[in-house]
Amino acid sequence: MDFLGIIISTFNDVVSMFQSGGIITYILTIIGLYGLFLAIEKIIYLRRASKIDLSEIMIIVNESMAHGGSLEALRAIGNFKTPISRIISEALKIGYRSKSEVEDNMEQVFIVEMGKMMKGLSSLQTIIEIAPLLGLIGTVIGMWYTFKQLGVNSDITLMSNGIYISIITTIFGLAVAIILMPFYTYIKSLIEVQLDNIEIAKKMSNWRYAEMKIWVESDKEEVIEALQEAPGIIKVREIDEEQANLLIDIKPNMLEKGIKTIIRERTDASNRIVESKLRQ
Repeated sequence: MDFLGIIISTFNDVVSMFQSGGIITYILTIIGLYGLFLAIEKIIYLRRASKIDLSEIMIIVNESMAHGGSLEALRAIGNFKTPISRIISEALKIGYRSKSEVEDNMEQVFIVEMGKMMKGLSSLQTIIEIAPLLGLIGTVIGMWYTFKQLGVNSDITLMSNGIYISIITTIFGLAVAIILMPFYTYIKSLIEVQLDNIEIAKKMSNWRYAEMKIWVESDKEEVIEALQEAPGIIKVREIDEEQANLLIDIKPNMLEKGIKTIIRERTDASNRIVESKLRQ
C-alpha cells in the first residue's frame, strides 16, 4: 500500500471512530475546535504585542526626548500599540501630570493590558481539563450500555464491540487535551515574557527629574536667580556649549513652557529651550 493509501485508510478509520463515538465525540470536536481557535487567536495577539522589543522602544524614547522632550517621545511611540508602549506612554505623561496621577494611570493601563493578555486563557485551560472527563463520561455510559445489552444477549463479540466504541470517547477526550496543552504552555510563556518586560519598562521609566538645556540671550545671572527661586526647580548651573548656556534640573511634572513662563514673568531675557530629557 502506498503512502497516499495509508493516509486515506487512516482518515477513514478516524471518521469511523468519530461516528461510532456518538454525541460525546461531537461535543469534544466542537470544544476542541473552539479551544484551537482561542489558542491561535491568543498566540497571534501576543506575538504581535512582542514584535517591538523593549530596548527598541526605549532607544526611540531617549532619542525623541533629546530633541523634543516627553511630548515628542509620546508622539514617537504612539503608533506601536503594544502593552509596553502604552505603559511607557503613561510614564511619559509625567511631563504634565503629578507623579501619583501617572502611577495610578500606569496601574490602570497594566490592569487593562493584563486582562487582554489573559482573556480566553481560562477558557482554554477549562477545555483542556474537561475534555478527558467528557471522554471518560462517554466511556462509562458506553460500558453501562454494553453490560446492559449483555443481560439480553451474552454474545462476546457484542461485548468487545461495545467496549471498543465506549473507549473511543476517552481517546478523543485525551486527544483534545494533548493537542491543546502545548498551545496553552506556549501562550503562558509568551504572557510571562510580556509581564517581565512590562515590569522592566515600569522601572526604566521611573523618571525622577527632567534635565533641560536652554540658551539665554542676556541677563544670565538674573535668569539663574529667578529660576533658583521658582518652585519645582532642583538645580540651575551654567554650561559652556555652542547652543546652550544653562543646564536646569526640574521636577518632571513641569512642562517646558513652565520654564519659559518663569523666565518671562521674572525677567526680560530672551531664551529658547535647546534640549530636554527625563532622568531616572
